[in-house]
Amino acid sequence: MPRFRVVLIEPLHDGNVGAIARAMKNFGLDELVLVRPCAIGEEATKRSMHAIDVLQNAKRVFTDEEALKDVDFVAATSGVSTSNEKRFSRISMTPKEFADKVKDMDGTVALLFGREDFGLDKELIRRCDFLVTVPANPEYTIMNISHAAAVVFYELFASSVIKWEPRKATELETEKLHEYFAMLLDTIDYPRHKRTKTKVMFRRLVARSAPSTWEFHTLMGVLNDTMRKASDGEVPKRRRKKGGRPSKLR
Repeated sequence: MPRFRVVLIEPLHDGNVGAIARAMKNFGLDELVLVRPCAIGEEATKRSMHAIDVLQNAKRVFTDEEALKDVDFVAATSGVSTSNEKRFSRISMTPKEFADKVKDMDGTVALLFGREDFGLDKELIRRCDFLVTVPANPEYTIMNISHAAAVVFYELFASSVIKWEPRKATELETEKLHEYFAMLLDTIDYPRHKRTKTKVMFRRLVARSAPSTWEFHTLMGVLNDTMRKASDGEVPKRRRKKGGRPSKLR
């Protein structure tokens, strides 16, 4: 993963700065740069909560160039979608698309957030390598800056998380499960004319569920116990009519 530098251009409300610091802490970011910021006071401190260290270590600069010094890539954020390549200098991507694109990069990526009232100016957007827009209701696309920042930070964090997944049952194990299910149908004297379709149904069910090893062993235990009790007469079998067709359970 690259290193990320969060850059706020002329933030107007210190509460938003504190909320962004908190979101940064939530998702493992710690480098915050404020360009020509408003006064950072008590509201920022209250809203940063346990991310007060991020807020206190924030660097304050006067020019955009100072904020972008030594970065390798720059990503601008905007609440305006850019689907027409003839009208806009950058085609926007979603936060997830952006996270997937940069997760294997080296170096430092600056994440730019503009003023709460009119965002980033077009000149600055043209200098950026990426343009990120959070998908939202077309009737009201402009989000609070701290909320939009949290969405972007989340996607960057989630793209680097290795999700734990249970070990899936092997093909050999699932085939053993089908074998035991077929044996169970024999043991309970399930109607012969229904067995083929029932086994196909069970095979589809298992394929859709993709059972884990633990689920496989649990099912095998249930099938095994049911067959054993059926053999001992503890599970009722179907009574057959004179024609050989099974009727209700006895």
